[in-house]
This record gives sequence, C-alpha cells and structure tokens, in this order.
Amino acid sequence: MEEEHDDKSLKNSKLFALRTTANREDQVQVFLASNADRKKLDVYSIIRPHGMRGYIFVEAASRSDAEQAAYKIPYARGILPNEISYNEIEHMLEQVKKDVNIQKNDIAEIISGPFKREKAKITRVDPAKEEVVVELLEAAVAIPITLKLDAVKVIRRESDDEEITTE
Repeated sequence: MEEEHDDKSLKNSKLFALRTTANREDQVQVFLASNADRKKLDVYSIIRPHGMRGYIFVEAASRSDAEQAAYKIPYARGILPNEISYNEIEHMLEQVKKDVNIQKNDIAEIISGPFKREKAKITRVDPAKEEVVVELLEAAVAIPITLKLDAVKVIRRESDDEEITTE
C-alpha cells in the first residue's frame, strides 16, 4: 500500500540537522532513507548540500520521526537540538553558476589536496564538471591531474608569452 502525503502534511514538515562523521554523509543518507522506509516514518526528504561536511538535513513531520530514522545508524552523531528554517539552508540548495576565470595555459597554484602549494599549468578546463586538468611544472614527467576548480588558484596568465604546444 503506497502512502500518500497531502499538501497539509508537507506544510507542517520540519527541517532538522543531523551531525555525521565527516566524509560519511552519503552513507548516512542511504542508511537514513532505508530506516525511514522500513519503519514507515514520515520523513519527506534527506538533503546533503554539496560542499558541506559533517551534516545532512532531514525534512520530517516531527523531531521524533527524524530521530527514529537516525537511530543506531553508523556515522550518525545525532540531531541538533534546534529546528532549522528553510531560509538558513536555501542558499545551499540552489545551483549557482560561477563565472570561471581559468583558461588553458594559465599557471596556477594548487591550494588543496596532496599537491598543495605545487605550481601547475592548466591543460584543460571543464566548466560543466567544475574541473580542471593540470600538469605539475616541477615534475620530471608531465602527468595530467584532474582537480576541482576550487582546488586551484591562478597566479599567472600565459597570454603574453608565446608557447609552442604539440597536440
């Protein structure tokens, strides 16, 4: 039997923040959805904002439903005491298109990850995936490395210098 939610029940839904172990948000989300379904709880949505570590948001009819869904889930650390308003997380939900000011042949510094503080040359930019492919400048062999756009910072533009590229 399929359960139907009327508009009135969704208007009365509440948002709760669930603390999780960092980088385990996806697993907690899957376990939480499974728990809510199995226990037939009034959990309407589970939100995992991109780039936010250690938290997911649960939209449920009551605190009790959210807590029961999160009960005994590995990596779940508990529901925060205060209810969250939609306005507080709205900016995390809307996809904002960033203006990308990174071009092929730019010299960039890697600002995060295992190659942090290394200088690299941008060989390809993929704005749709928000990724760049770089080659480390000081490496003996040029190996392409794919990074997120926010993991690099442009430090020099190669527009003035003429370079010979073989492609």
